[in-house]
Amino acid sequence: MSNPTTATKKKAAAPPALGKETHLRWYKDMILMRRFEEKAGQLYTMQKFGGFCHLYIGQEAVLAGMITAIRPTDRIITGYRDHAHPLVLGESPGRVMAELYARATGTSKGKGGSMHYFDKERNLFGGHGIVGGQIGLGAGIAFADKYRGEDHATLCMFGDGASRQGILHETFNMAMTWKLPVIFIIENNNYAMGTSVERTSNVHDLSTLGESYDMPGVVVDGMSCEAVHGAIVDACAHVRAGKGPILLDIRTYRYRGHSMSDPQKYRTKEEVEEYKKQDPIENVRSVLLEKKWTTAEELEAMDTAAKKEVEEAVKFAEESPSPATEELWNDVYKEPDYPFIKD
Repeated sequence: MSNPTTATKKKAAAPPALGKETHLRWYKDMILMRRFEEKAGQLYTMQKFGGFCHLYIGQEAVLAGMITAIRPTDRIITGYRDHAHPLVLGESPGRVMAELYARATGTSKGKGGSMHYFDKERNLFGGHGIVGGQIGLGAGIAFADKYRGEDHATLCMFGDGASRQGILHETFNMAMTWKLPVIFIIENNNYAMGTSVERTSNVHDLSTLGESYDMPGVVVDGMSCEAVHGAIVDACAHVRAGKGPILLDIRTYRYRGHSMSDPQKYRTKEEVEEYKKQDPIENVRSVLLEKKWTTAEELEAMDTAAKKEVEEAVKFAEESPSPATEELWNDVYKEPDYPFIKD
C-alpha cells in the first residue's frame, strides 16, 4: 500500500520566467491594494464606516499572482478579508470604497459592506462572514459549472483558521468524488485570528489536509508573485483536464492584525519585521529595477497615481447617497422567472 504522503504531496514547480509587462502589472496591482487598504484602515479608525474591517496588507502577492494566471470567466469566492479582490479584478476603487461606506453606489448597493463583498460582473461570489462557509459554496459553484458543461475553474480561498472547520472535509470528499473543477486555496498567514497553526492542530503542513481523499496538495511561497502565478497556472490546467480539485497551501503573512481591534499580543514585533523583509511589493520592485525594465521615478509615479486614485475613491464614496429605505426589501429573493407561471 502506497504512502499517501508520497502519493499525493507535490512540490510547487519552478516559477515561470515572466517579463516586463507582467511585473509592471503586479507592481501596479499590489501598490493599489496596499494604498487602498492603508486608507481603509485609517477611515475605519475615524469611524467613517462601521462593522468590522480586515486588511489584506502583506498578502498582496497572492491576488497579484493569481490574476495573471486565470481567465476572466473563472470564479472566485473568499472569506471576509475581501476588499483587495475586486480591485485586482478591475473594479473601480470608488465603487469598492462606496460599498465599505454602505452607499447606494457600491457594487452591492451598500448591502455587503466590508465583510460580504460581491461583484457579480467579475464573478466574485463573496466575501463570507461565516468562517469556512465559502468552502462548500465554492464546490457548489464548480458543481454547477460541470453540470452545465462550462469550462471554468473556481478558486475557493480561505484562511488557515477556516481549514479547521468540519465543512472542509465533507466538501473535499464530495469534490474529489465528483472530480469538480475547484482549486482550494489556503491563504495561510500563520494565524487564525490570534491562534497559530501550531496551537490548533497536530498537522502543521496544511498542504496534506486533502491526502485522505487523494487530493494533491502543493506548498506555495505566498510572498512571491512568480510562485503564486506558476502554481495557479498548473492548478487551472489540472482541474480543467477533469482531474478534480487540488489544494494550494499558499504561505503568506499579514502585517496588520486580524481585524482593526486586534492587539496582536500573540506575535512579536521582530517576527513581523522579519516577514516585512520579504515584502512582495519590494520583491517585484527590485526585479523591475535590476532588469532595467523601469526606473525608480516611474515606480514612484505609479505609487503617487495609486494614492490619488484612492483619494478620489474616498471622495466618491462620501459624496454618494445612502440606499433608499425601500432597498431593504430588494435583492432578498430572486424574482421567479419560471415559464409555467402565468400572470
